[in-house]
Amino acid sequence: MLSSTEKSHKSLYLIAAFYKFTPLSDEEINLILREAKEFGDLYQIKGTILLAEEGINGTICGSESGVKKLFEKLESNLPEKKLDKKFSWSNEFAFKRLRVRRKKEIVTMGIPEVNPLIAVGKYVLPSKWNELIDDPSTLLIDTRNEYEIGIGTFQNALNPHTDNFREFPKWVKNHLASFLKENKPKRIAMFCTGGIRCEKASSYLIQEGFTHIHHLKGGILRYLEEVPNNQSRWQGECYVFDQRVSLNHDLGPGRYKLCHACGFPLAPEDLKKECYIPGVQCHQCKDLFNESDRKRFAERQRQYEKQNHIQGGQL
Repeated sequence: MLSSTEKSHKSLYLIAAFYKFTPLSDEEINLILREAKEFGDLYQIKGTILLAEEGINGTICGSESGVKKLFEKLESNLPEKKLDKKFSWSNEFAFKRLRVRRKKEIVTMGIPEVNPLIAVGKYVLPSKWNELIDDPSTLLIDTRNEYEIGIGTFQNALNPHTDNFREFPKWVKNHLASFLKENKPKRIAMFCTGGIRCEKASSYLIQEGFTHIHHLKGGILRYLEEVPNNQSRWQGECYVFDQRVSLNHDLGPGRYKLCHACGFPLAPEDLKKECYIPGVQCHQCKDLFNESDRKRFAERQRQYEKQNHIQGGQL
């Protein structure tokens, strides 16, 4: 399951991001929901697993053996037995609990007729990605959210300035066609964290009549895993949707922390700003909440700190 390099890692917990667009029936979804919960509890797996008629998506954290056992069970129930998986490591659990849920989409675009099972763009391996994006006739698009792009992206990537993936189709309709007409690139290349958003975005663009669409197979995480730092076109850190917040190029913990009031990623210098109050406000949200909100946030922070002291044996 893992490379020799990964197996030699000294961290306690394996974190696996995975997905697969594959048609699932109600019966298959219900079976996977039930067995994922059972195996997750049995092997102390934490994280999120989402299921829909279009496939499966998730990130889980646990011991290497536990994660392996859960993947064996998940893949045994899928019509296509192979999940797209990316691995990293942590000395702490990256999630607080396991959530296994059914949804309308495994990554929410909000356009039901977009079907990656019918058509997607051309997959580009990380080893071929630099060559593609170094070509000035390639239009490179980051399909992630504004706050993710703010802490790291590929050089020369176009930022659609979206707050969530639902806004991507609107940006395409309002801006992409005119941009292509003005700049006339030969191809479009897209990327995201683990490959799922850019894959679905490629399906949407094809449906809308765009051609020569490419996307990074395995996303940024696979690129950082396989491409040496001295050859990398990546700049900054990669935002991840777990308690690590961000990863550096070696897939180790990054510099960023979350504001627990608004959820915005904060750099170390942001924590030193006068307006920053842990758990209550940061420079991004200091004008967003009222005093009642701040009192509630402050009480939540006190409870959080108290619980941490108890768990650390300091009381």
